[in-house]
Amino acid sequence: MPRLQSYTHTITASYLGYITQAVVNNFAPLLFLTFAADFQLSLQQLTLLTTLNFAVQLLVDLLSARLVDRIGYRICAVAAHIFAALGLAGLAVFPFLSPNPYPGILAAVVLYAMGGGLIEVLISPIVESCPTKQKEAAMSLLHSFYCWGQVFVVLASTLFFRLAGISHWRVLALLWALLPALNGLYFAMVPIFPPVGGSEPLSLGNLLRQKVFWILAVLMVAAGASELAMSQWASAFAETALHITKTAGDLAGPCAFALLMGTARALYAKFADRLPLPAALMGSAGLCLACYLLTSLSANPVLSLIGCAVCGFSVGIFWPGTFSLAAQALPAGGTSMYALLALAGDMGCSLGPTLVGFAASASGKGLPFGLLLASFFPVLLFLGVPQMKRQNHPVTNAGTGG
Repeated sequence: MPRLQSYTHTITASYLGYITQAVVNNFAPLLFLTFAADFQLSLQQLTLLTTLNFAVQLLVDLLSARLVDRIGYRICAVAAHIFAALGLAGLAVFPFLSPNPYPGILAAVVLYAMGGGLIEVLISPIVESCPTKQKEAAMSLLHSFYCWGQVFVVLASTLFFRLAGISHWRVLALLWALLPALNGLYFAMVPIFPPVGGSEPLSLGNLLRQKVFWILAVLMVAAGASELAMSQWASAFAETALHITKTAGDLAGPCAFALLMGTARALYAKFADRLPLPAALMGSAGLCLACYLLTSLSANPVLSLIGCAVCGFSVGIFWPGTFSLAAQALPAGGTSMYALLALAGDMGCSLGPTLVGFAASASGKGLPFGLLLASFFPVLLFLGVPQMKRQNHPVTNAGTGG
């Protein structure tokens, strides 16, 4: 297969990789109420779909810490997109292969979650290794494409449902599967650069002995939970708690959330040299807490939707910002660091929506109560960022003490 020469192709493929991950994480939640009606699924079963997605991604993150360097970034990137394509296509096929559709849906989720987990581990270090300037800005811009992908998923899916009808969602699942299939071919041709760091990467044992790593891991858990607890339930919350139509709910909920999240990341990419990252993270955490409280406690549907949407802006730099903090504090962290931090983030991505769903069901108070409990996560991030200021010396392989 021919090879492309410019690293701009690598970055473009990485952007498309994050759009693929947006499809993986956000397409199925748009269909939660459709699944409930067509397949008679309970709220707990729908919650398990999100839990399983990020639990599998978490497991893939853990395994990747040791395997990616051995197998190679290119092979893993291509494999990630193959898994994503098979899972999305399987969503349209597997539930109809047996009288009980639920195991088929779970199988499809496992496949595309494997792809999503690998993408999360691979894309950031691939872009970090490209010969670009202003790494923080490049990382924030990269992660903004997850947001643009989420907006695209919601808008394109909403348009499809309006034109073709929600009953034809299987066709749309097959169409979405084409994106990872084609981008997998693209990744087979782009240049892949050696990881940055300037020295031997920290061993896994030495990495785990760094106090700063564990602070970063807590920040990643809080970042993933703060983002996904709101975005995964935004569509269902708008329909069930606020009693608005699916189209309006999707546009005012997850679509506005993603649009503002991408805007925050693009703005930070532009102004990263003027705004200290710790201050930006703490300010964002405070805004995030306010948004959770407004969404869950307001009796006015318009204010609840505003809280949901602005929450997207507030969480925008949580994930890429923490990755940038990690690159500064642990420049020799290597693939293991990115994999384990992605694992921590995916733990949060699973924990946040799961807490909301089960709390809403168990309490009988619905999604507003679940979202109120999830306000704990931005508080955790707000308290955790100042701890990084005490760990202001880069850790390299030359200094591997605890």
